[in-house]
Parts: sequence; C-alpha cells; structure tokens
Amino acid sequence: MSRWGLARRAFALGWRAAPVAVSVSLVLALVAGAGPAGLAYLSKLLIDALVAPSPAGARTVAGLAVATGLGAGALAVAAMLRQLAAGAAQRGLLLRSQDLLYSRVNAIGGLGPFEDPGTQDRLRLADEAATSAPTDIVDGVIDAVVGVVSVLGFVAVLLAMWPPLGVALLVAEAPALLTHLWLARRSATATESVAAPQRRQFFYRSLLTDLRAAKELRLYGTGGLLHGRAMALLRDTSGVRYAVERRETVAQAWLAVLATAVTAGVTVFVVLGVYRGRISLGDMTLYLAAVAGVQAAVRGVIFQLGRVSASLRLFRHFDELLSGPADLAQGDAELAPLHGAVRLHDVWFRYGPDGPWILRGVSLTIEHGRSLGVVGLNGAGKSTLVKLLCRFYDPQRGRITWDGVDIRDVTLASLRARIGATFQDYMTYELSAADNVGFGDVEHLPDRARIEQAAARAEIDGAVRALPRGYDTLLSRSFADGEQHGVLLSGGQWQRLALARSLMRADADLLILDEPSSGLDALAEQRIHRQLALLRQGRTSVLVSHRMAALREADEIVVLADGIVAERGAHASLMAAHGLYAELFTAQAAGFQLEASR
Repeated sequence: MSRWGLARRAFALGWRAAPVAVSVSLVLALVAGAGPAGLAYLSKLLIDALVAPSPAGARTVAGLAVATGLGAGALAVAAMLRQLAAGAAQRGLLLRSQDLLYSRVNAIGGLGPFEDPGTQDRLRLADEAATSAPTDIVDGVIDAVVGVVSVLGFVAVLLAMWPPLGVALLVAEAPALLTHLWLARRSATATESVAAPQRRQFFYRSLLTDLRAAKELRLYGTGGLLHGRAMALLRDTSGVRYAVERRETVAQAWLAVLATAVTAGVTVFVVLGVYRGRISLGDMTLYLAAVAGVQAAVRGVIFQLGRVSASLRLFRHFDELLSGPADLAQGDAELAPLHGAVRLHDVWFRYGPDGPWILRGVSLTIEHGRSLGVVGLNGAGKSTLVKLLCRFYDPQRGRITWDGVDIRDVTLASLRARIGATFQDYMTYELSAADNVGFGDVEHLPDRARIEQAAARAEIDGAVRALPRGYDTLLSRSFADGEQHGVLLSGGQWQRLALARSLMRADADLLILDEPSSGLDALAEQRIHRQLALLRQGRTSVLVSHRMAALREADEIVVLADGIVAERGAHASLMAAHGLYAELFTAQAAGFQLEASR
C-alpha cells in the first residue's frame, strides 16, 4: 500500500476513535495557521498609521490596536483549546489502536506465528506502532495543516505586495523539505533494522531480572555473559541510531546556514528599502515577520512530514498485522458434544517446510468415554499430538475428526470449549491463586465454589487455604498487592494448580493430560492419578506420561516411535508382546526396585 493510502487509513482510524476531537483539532488548526499572517498584516497597518506623514485619526489607530490585541488573544485561546482537543484525540486513538492490536493478537488461533522470528519482529514493531504511530500520524497531519496554512497566508500577503519575495522564500525552503524527507526514510529504515537485535537485547535484559533465572545465573555465573551480550547488542543498536542522529545534525546545520543566509538577505534588502524610502516601516515589519513566519512554518511542516513518514513505516507493520489473513482457517459451524470418537486419519506433521517429520502417517481412535495413554521416547511426537488435538497446528497431510466432522470445519472456540488440558509446559500466572485456577474456565471465574472444587480434585485446596489470603493470595515475588507481598509456590504446587485449571471445565468432552504429575513426589503422584482415574470414568481422556505406571489403567495405550504408532493395546497385551513398551516399563520398574533396595 502507498504512503498516502497508509496515511488515509491512519487518519480514518483516528477519526473513528475520536471524531469530535479530531474535527475540533482540524478547525482550530486552520485558525492557528491563518492567524499569524493576519496579525502581521494588522501590525503593518498599525505601524504605518502611527508613522505616516499624515497620521491616522485616534479612532483608526485605537481600532487597529484593539483588533491586533483581540487577534493575539484569540490565537492564544485557540492554541489552548487545540491542545485540549489534541489530548482527547490522542487518548481516544491510543485506546482504539491498542484495543485493535490486542484483539488481533488474541485472534491468532495457533502457535505457528509465535514461533516464527519474522512474525515476532513484526509483532514488536506493531506493538511499538500501536503505541505511537497512529497518534503521530494524525497529530503530524494536523500540525502540517497548521504549517501549510501559515505558509500560504504569509506567501499570499507577500505575493500581493511584492511577488518575487514570496517566490524566493518558497524556493529557498525546497532543499529543507527534500532533506528532511530523506532523513525520515533513513530513520524508519534504521528502526526496522534494529528490531530483531533489540528484541534479543530485551531478552537478555529480562533474564538478568527474572526470578526464575536468578538461581541458575548465580550458580553458574552466567550473569556476566548475558550482561556482555546485552551490552554488545545495545552498542550495535544505539550505534545505528546515533549514526542517524549524526546525519540529521549535519543536515540541520547546513539547513540552518541556508536559512540564516536567506534571512540576512531579506533583512538587508528591506532595511535598505526603508532607508531609501521605497518601503514603509509597516512593510518592513510585515516582510521580516513573513520571512520568520514562513521559515518557522516550513520547518514545522518539514518536521511533521518527516515524523509522519517515519511513523508510516511503523504503521505499515501495524496495518499488515490487522489486515493479514488468519493463521488457521476455520469453519462457522459449532461443534456438537462428543458421542462417538475423535479420530486421527493418516496424520503427517512437521514444524516447518524443511523440518523433519514429527508424525508420519499416524492413525488412531479415541473412543467416547474411554481413556487413551500415549507413551514414547523424548521427541517421539507425544506433545505434538496434543497440540494437533487442540488445533494449535493443522497437519500437513491427513485430518482429525470429531464424530466424523473435520475439526477444521468448525469454529476454534467451539472446539476448544470442549477440551480441558494440562500441558507439560504449563503457565504460572503471577496473579491470585483463584485466577490461576479460574482461568481454566473464564465464564466461571467469579464462581469461587467451582474454583475450590477444582482445586480439591487436584489436591491443592488445603495448601491454597493455608496461604496468607487464601485464594486471594498473590502468587508472585515480582509484584505486590498494595501492602501485601506475594507468595511463591513449589514446583509441585504450581503443577497441581495447573491441573486444577484444566479441571475447571467439569463438562469438557475431552480431557488431555500431558505429564500432569512430573513435578510431584511419589505419594502425591499416586493420589493424583487415583483421583484422575475417578474423574476420567465415563469421560474421554488422553494421558501422556513418561511415568509408565500412570498409564497402566488406560483403556488403550499407544506407543509412538519415529513418528508412527509402533504398538497399541492394553497394558497386559503390550507387556506380553515384549516390545518397546515392555522394555520401557521394565527398565523404569527396575530403576525403582534398585532405588528401593539401597
């Protein structure tokens, strides 16, 4: 899209966000632009009336003086009102642009865009643009209107009185306009070029202050290394920006020399004209005011055009993010409750076009009301299978059906509303304990009884109640709730909270548990799996675990190896087959027996 097209979109965004404030700003901008030329002309008439060989009458002089004073006062009031209207427009536009950005990010259906470095850079630039670019563009356009009207007003007066001077002023300012536009393009290019290094530098900086990283950084002494890397990136990115500033300073210096020469030339010409009697004192006042006014207005227009040009480069990322296609296409049908089975039909998947195949022709059935255990070595594709069931990705080949309906033909919201899941890399929200559980079903977040029931099922209710403020306790050391400092939980307690979060959806058709007890001690794990076994009765569930004992009671167990289903069956039949499952189970059991004998 062209710059003019982007500018129109940005201005339309501002108009929709705050139509009254933008309209008032435009009207006042016209007043602010035309006012200085009018005041300068009134001043000329007043001075000529005072020093003319035949002085004007007192009534005429008083009238001109009053008109000049009222005009100056009106401009001052208009400037204050314009500042107030601009503030209202900025606030409305900031709220609107941030709302659109958050909505678009939330509308990203899958995980692919978040794992793409280019998309991450675009997200960072779009976030930066949403904060400032639309506001800068709208303000810049309005301020440019002020400058253009001011220049036209002064030039119109000069052309009427002495045309060569008006033309000369416009020609003299042309180099400044072209130079600033070139500088604006270089500045925007520099901003784009440092996006990726800045994101990496922010990552290193955040690690140095991250509580979760603090232990390892201090134990292994890696803080200095990260410090050095962050500073190296900061030197590079700041060097790029400094180079831009250096070019701008040099260009500004030459433009200042040119402006000084023009001012000096006009001043000498006008003073000599007064000395020789060809120009009145009023004309001299008007000419000098026009020169200063045109130069200031042109510099203002140039600055605003440069500001708008740079902001348009950023706004392009914001606009492309908003108008870009959905990462996951979806149908408009609502998914019905599960009655038959969820099936994978010859599913192939890899994370990139050049990456290795993680799943290679996987077909399996998850019958309604039954449990499926999934086991395999690291990298076998277990967690990938979970992501496909939740439709965080789509398979490159094959399909997944829910009672015969391809899950790509229904809305993402209706699919995910029927799934409860505990992920291996679960989140630890630095919010209240109630939020950490209730986020599993935001519609029931105010339902404290439901939250407590889910926590009890995950055997974390007692520990939460023992916290200083119970379920209202902030689970963080980075933030404080007023005067109340937060509390940190152990890894096992956090995992139970994550499990409770998945259990908030008591009516979920499909329950997915990806390593739900990896951080628990043996006794807690045993109790959790006994509780989960009760909860899974009559429900459709998928259980992924490296703990083989946790899978024994599953109705069916599948063993993934090299991206395919290598074995399937109940625990007893798999043990009797003496395959990979039996090998893994025996090795793990032997390890436990060895530990017990010591």
